[in-house]
Amino acid sequence: MEPLYTAYEMRSLDAKTIEGLGLPGIVLMEHAGYKSALIIKEEFPPPGFVTVICGKGNNGGDGFVIARWLKHWGYFVNVILLSEKEKLKGDAKTNCEVFSKLYPESFIEAPDNLEVIKKYVNECELIVDAILGTGIEKPLKDYFLEVVKIINGSGKAVFSVDVPSGLPSDSGKLIGECVKADITATYGGLKRAHFIFPAKKYVGKIYLVDICIPSKIKGEITPDCFLVEEEDVKILFPKRALDAHKGNFGHLAIICGSKGKTGAGIMAGEAALKTGAGLVTLFVPESLNIAFEANTLEVMSQPFQDIDGFLTAKDSERILNELENKDALAIGPGLGQHPETLKLIETLIKECNIPMVIDADGINLLAKKPKILEDKKAPIILTPHPGELSRLTGLSTKEINGKRLETALEWVKKLDVILVLKGAGTITATPEGKAYVNPTGNPGMASGGSGDVLTGIIGALLAMGIETEKAAYAGVFLHGLSGDIAKEVTGEYSLTASDMIEALSVVLKSWEEDLTVWQKTYKNL
Repeated sequence: MEPLYTAYEMRSLDAKTIEGLGLPGIVLMEHAGYKSALIIKEEFPPPGFVTVICGKGNNGGDGFVIARWLKHWGYFVNVILLSEKEKLKGDAKTNCEVFSKLYPESFIEAPDNLEVIKKYVNECELIVDAILGTGIEKPLKDYFLEVVKIINGSGKAVFSVDVPSGLPSDSGKLIGECVKADITATYGGLKRAHFIFPAKKYVGKIYLVDICIPSKIKGEITPDCFLVEEEDVKILFPKRALDAHKGNFGHLAIICGSKGKTGAGIMAGEAALKTGAGLVTLFVPESLNIAFEANTLEVMSQPFQDIDGFLTAKDSERILNELENKDALAIGPGLGQHPETLKLIETLIKECNIPMVIDADGINLLAKKPKILEDKKAPIILTPHPGELSRLTGLSTKEINGKRLETALEWVKKLDVILVLKGAGTITATPEGKAYVNPTGNPGMASGGSGDVLTGIIGALLAMGIETEKAAYAGVFLHGLSGDIAKEVTGEYSLTASDMIEALSVVLKSWEEDLTVWQKTYKNL
């Protein structure tokens, strides 16, 4: 699992390395700049015309090192400093002095000259954005804002140092205009903005550059936000014992179904079996049971009293009795929103003592009476998309999508559940303040039934005995990866939930054979 560091955490790592170990900061800067230049050399082979735009801080210092190495390898490079040279300090000043002495004809001071910026931007093929770093908290304005607008309007390829200038690194939110990069090289550790939307749309291809911060030093920092990776999930699927039987892998119950929505529960059940649950039983409205039985084979169904196709609280005692020999519960697929169904959910949350995942109409019903969650008897995972979370919290979907991480961390504490905020870069948050960002999935998964598949996957993991927190983030990763595998066959436009269910077999079979399926969304250097 790869930490997603805050700016404060990275400053602490730098300080512990420089001050604690005595490793000079200029050495770290040289590593950062040299390896960034290597990336440019690989992505944009020489010769080429490059304009490096530097601020007065350490990002600018990195830019001077990059420019020096590119010059050494035969690139045509011009460096523009957006400040007076005299205002630079420390390692940035040293590297500015070195470059300007070596290549005075390629060094331009432009503390307030947009025409100079336009001239050198228009003449180059690649812009290196070394203006501002990870510490930005306020929107860009005045000269810096205009420089960024010129960069974004140029149509040229852009390489950003650490994080695109103007983009806050500690979350996925936007605070104003920022550089839109094609490539971002980040130093020492990944940052949250690199993987959380909407910020992720601005970073392009990501390189994680090792600048020689020792692992011992990294071990002294305790981050609380992580990028989930394949090995973190694969480890939860150990080789099965030769004498294993279906009882070893859990029995999942799924409360589901209403008129016109029987398919949701069926898909959730099939996804659960494909994930590895030993047994799956759908708890369904009695009047609709024939539809379920006609469309299921390995998945079982059990009918309960209903009102016009909606499950009710009339059979709650019987349902609770049936749940006594089950290992996990999923609530929501195709459930509908009848008031009597809400009474059933309230009873289950108060009385059921097995871990549960609640999705779709289960969340929509909870939104009418969220205080039900205060009386829960067992761990709960909620898996809302932004629209469902909007109904549950009263926030607009625009507010939620604009600050996904902050919203998830705020509301997970208020609701005291594990919260899976679905969407691009799904975030799993825990009441203890941890967050797990998911890198798998694609736009083709934005179709009906996808959420039901996720419910089945997470439910299966809970039934298999995997602890709630791990079941949530692992289920999200596996769900997205199955979508990515299915997309290779169907493309994005034709991808369906059923395709994802079938792709689960491909992923899990590969893991059984100890093969790697996932392609990292960043490169290490």
